[in-house]
Amino acid sequence: MADGTARRTRVTSSHWGAFEVDVEGGRIVATRPFSEDPHPSRIPDILPAAVHHHTRVARPSVRRGWLETRRGGGRGSDEFVELPWDEALDMAAQEIDRVRRTHGNEAIFGGSYGWGSAGRFHHAQSQVHRFLNSIGGYVASAGSYSTGCAQAIMPHVLGCNFLTFLYEYQDGWPTIHDNTETLVMFGGINAKNAQVSMGGVTEHETTGWFERFAAKDMRCINVGPQRGDAPEGCEWLPVRPGSDTALMLALAHVLEDEGLNDHAFLARCTVGFERFRPYLMGESDGTPKSPEWAAPICGVAPEAIRELARRMAATRTFITLAWSLQRAEHGEQPYWMSAVLAAMLGQVGLPGGGVGYGYGAIGGVGKSLKRVRGMTLPQLQNPIETVIPVARIGDMLRHPGEPYDFNGRRGPYPDIRLIYWAGGNPYHHHQDLNALQEAWQRPETIIVNEPWWTATAKRADIVFPATTPYEREDIGRTNLDDYLFHMPQLVPPVGEARDDYAIFAGLAERLGAGPTFTEGRDAEEWIAGLYDDYRANAAREGVEVPDLETLKERNWVRLPVREDGPNRRYLAPFREDPEGARLGTPSGRIEIFSEAIDGFGYDDCPGHPVWLPPSEWLGAAGAEAPLHLVSPQPGDKLHSQLESALADVEGARPETLVIHPEDAAARGVATGDLLRVFNARGACRARALVSEGIHRGVVALPTGAWFGDPGTNIDPDGNPNVLTRDMGTSRLGQGCSAHTALVEVARLSA
Repeated sequence: MADGTARRTRVTSSHWGAFEVDVEGGRIVATRPFSEDPHPSRIPDILPAAVHHHTRVARPSVRRGWLETRRGGGRGSDEFVELPWDEALDMAAQEIDRVRRTHGNEAIFGGSYGWGSAGRFHHAQSQVHRFLNSIGGYVASAGSYSTGCAQAIMPHVLGCNFLTFLYEYQDGWPTIHDNTETLVMFGGINAKNAQVSMGGVTEHETTGWFERFAAKDMRCINVGPQRGDAPEGCEWLPVRPGSDTALMLALAHVLEDEGLNDHAFLARCTVGFERFRPYLMGESDGTPKSPEWAAPICGVAPEAIRELARRMAATRTFITLAWSLQRAEHGEQPYWMSAVLAAMLGQVGLPGGGVGYGYGAIGGVGKSLKRVRGMTLPQLQNPIETVIPVARIGDMLRHPGEPYDFNGRRGPYPDIRLIYWAGGNPYHHHQDLNALQEAWQRPETIIVNEPWWTATAKRADIVFPATTPYEREDIGRTNLDDYLFHMPQLVPPVGEARDDYAIFAGLAERLGAGPTFTEGRDAEEWIAGLYDDYRANAAREGVEVPDLETLKERNWVRLPVREDGPNRRYLAPFREDPEGARLGTPSGRIEIFSEAIDGFGYDDCPGHPVWLPPSEWLGAAGAEAPLHLVSPQPGDKLHSQLESALADVEGARPETLVIHPEDAAARGVATGDLLRVFNARGACRARALVSEGIHRGVVALPTGAWFGDPGTNIDPDGNPNVLTRDMGTSRLGQGCSAHTALVEVARLSA
């Protein structure tokens, strides 16, 4: 980094895109949109305040109660003692060594969520996992809060890794534009969510594509509880949360009942329709899944269901599902049923037809790009085989040694004595935070690398101050984007912050694993080596990448990796030749009925798609909690990042809760009123926004507000996860069920 106080401008990258940064006097003083971005995100606006915010962790800090007792109780309400780096590293290394020698590495949980930086080397998840593997391993987690349920169910249905299907096999926006006539979006396609993507999204294209869809008169139908979940101009079909499977079943019933079902495609490319049809037509249970049956469940009139089914059968139809649908109890069912519905239409594998997942969930879905591997820090081999579903952390801490089911496997939860967390804030994304607060007291030690005093850092025992991406050098790239960035160090580390690599190198050295972790390289040497490997991989794919020194000089380049043709390298060949291009399912075909899942014997996820009423939804609402809460992603930040500075903005806190006018009137609520949102699990404050753009009986409160300090009877800033239920989607997927929650709302006087 250049010295001096003169104002300098460079481009850097982030998960929400590239932007220009002005630096003066060792501080970030301003940001501006990147010149190549047609619809830039406004998230970077708060960056100058956030990087230099008073909530930064200044020095290594140890919780006083743990320092005196080496016990877990009191996390969140205790004060911290600042220590010199060497003393804090010695203390942490000694504690890690004690736990692994006394209880084994099976007692260590390595937590991270990977969104800390778009830089490839300083990827916190890779860093913490490499460190823990260098000292004997750790208990890992499988899946993600975003797609964990889908990652479990869809390989049974389509026979491939769900994330591979998501990013490599789905149609790109150009193919959809050129071929699709009817776009049916369950859960919408939200440009707000698409402003972020893993590793960065440089050109924000979602809004532009929908403008082009409108220009060619594509019929775009947003099926969901909020009008704003799709761009302006899309039709809105309001449905109750949690009822999408019932609506899909009714659409399928119309196809079969009116002879619109493509039985030839089903016979060639699927298995199990004959096992599913009796349920669909009511022959097995006496209840036909007709539009009349579905209407009181989902809130859509029977004739509207019939009209939509006929339209879908008569036109090239693309069905999309938001990730939110599988973040609910029985979230496996709408994902499975969507594939069945697409198969019944017979358009699977056709350009712009069939079914797709996650469009609008992040910016990378829908971009057709050539994949170039590389720039990934090796995590080494983990000798510990124990893996838990990522959303079952609370259950793991509450029930050590107790058995649980997951995707056909049954085993005990590990007995975790030490948690090491880097690059994440579980007190943002986990459910039922008051219950997590209690479970979080159980481990003997919790160590966190963190730039800010987040709720997680405040509930740790040892906190190491970590740099932000703007205080270190890195390379920004992802296979979900066609830009490559040199991310220069823009400002010196704030306080005594060190990057994760330096922290883990110090710990590894103390634990006798220094050479294994570092391989004798510093951060600059690692970046150069990873970049050289990436260049070599790119050359083999016919993609020219500049050398590192040239990239540093240019700051960024656009790579020639666009592929505007269909991405259906998986389903298109299968459609043409089901025997020669078999899917990865046991049958080699799309599985409408799964013998494997049926063999698991799960009553909450049987052998074919079914309608299973959630435990909390409008069909079961009572007087104490009559409103269905949905908790969408925020528009002003990525998850909870930069929240410290946003909380200082006048009028920004507490978070805004959207409520229907009739629900508001019944409670004497007007826009701007301060609210108490509550149920038996907890309560939070929110600011009312009365809108007809939400289904009656539904309220929406975005995630991202930092969880408050223990001891308060109401979360002050509006974290919806004090209200959500910590339960698995089913015994198959064990994903998070954040969207299965009932609440009540009342005005607060102040």
